[in-house]
Amino acid sequence: MSNWVTIRGRRLSFQVPRRTIAVLAALFLVNVIVMIACIGFGSTFISPLAVIRSLLGIGDSSNDMIIFTLRMPRVVIAVMVGSMLAVSGALLQGIVRNPLTSPDVIGISGGASLGTIVFILYFSHVSIRFMPISSIAGAFGAALLIYLFAYRGGITPLRLVLIGIGMATALTAVSYMLILTASFTPTAVAVKAFTFMTGSIYGVSWTKDVLTLLPWLVVLMPVALIYARHLNVQELGDEVAASVGSSVNAKRTMLLFVSVALAGAAVAIGGTINFIGLMAPHIARKLVGPAYGGVIPVSALIGSLVLLLSDLVARVAFIPLDIPAGVFTAAVGAPFFVYLLYRHRHS
Repeated sequence: MSNWVTIRGRRLSFQVPRRTIAVLAALFLVNVIVMIACIGFGSTFISPLAVIRSLLGIGDSSNDMIIFTLRMPRVVIAVMVGSMLAVSGALLQGIVRNPLTSPDVIGISGGASLGTIVFILYFSHVSIRFMPISSIAGAFGAALLIYLFAYRGGITPLRLVLIGIGMATALTAVSYMLILTASFTPTAVAVKAFTFMTGSIYGVSWTKDVLTLLPWLVVLMPVALIYARHLNVQELGDEVAASVGSSVNAKRTMLLFVSVALAGAAVAIGGTINFIGLMAPHIARKLVGPAYGGVIPVSALIGSLVLLLSDLVARVAFIPLDIPAGVFTAAVGAPFFVYLLYRHRHS
């Protein structure tokens, strides 16, 4: 029996290893279990069976407000934001062929945060539907600055990471400066901005947040999966990729656009949640190997799982306090980044 499964469509076809399908199925099941746990645990505990019955429409109606209004939107946003950040990181690592790269490490998330802070402080009267556009514009601005500063007759991975770390720090400082110096800003808006900077999905809703982020997810995720196979060719080098008929620059530009847009849209709703885009692709490659047809969907499921678990701990471990989920992703991700720096110190 072949170790590969071929998935064919009208214009596209994929070969997926059976191992990848098994890993995807296992991760999907774990995600579902954790989602049910996230819905059930909190200041008011709801048993897993009661949660399942309510989701099927046969549960106790007294739990409906807690489940469907307060906790379900938060769980859905965690899945969406975590998966988008993870896929953005996987694409970025493939584009620059650097395992130390992720949107938050090299400053793209910092640019997205700055764009969102500007929107919160100066355009709060505008519909929130436009907030991802402001965030994505900030992300692209940061990506352009990083490229210009890192380019010296070419771009080396180490220079890109070092310039990116400096840019991320500078952009974060600018964001905090805007919050602190905007004297006209109401206290509630300032608190919202500070909470956003720590990375929190507290208080999200179906109409304001889920429906705002959903179109970006629906459009960008399939494009990322379709173009993922071009990363496999580019891993062999630009000359080899061009020799087999791949339009390297066009595909790379498209992949970079998708990566930056995914990070920008996710940051607009979830705030500055760091290190998911760094950790998830590394874990995915350990599970399914280097082929991006498997790395992309596995990274998405790992990213959603990491943010779900982080938000669950943030809600439950310190009741009645609700700690931002970004605190816990940073607590795990920062040591992971130091480990990667040590591991690749001679690269």
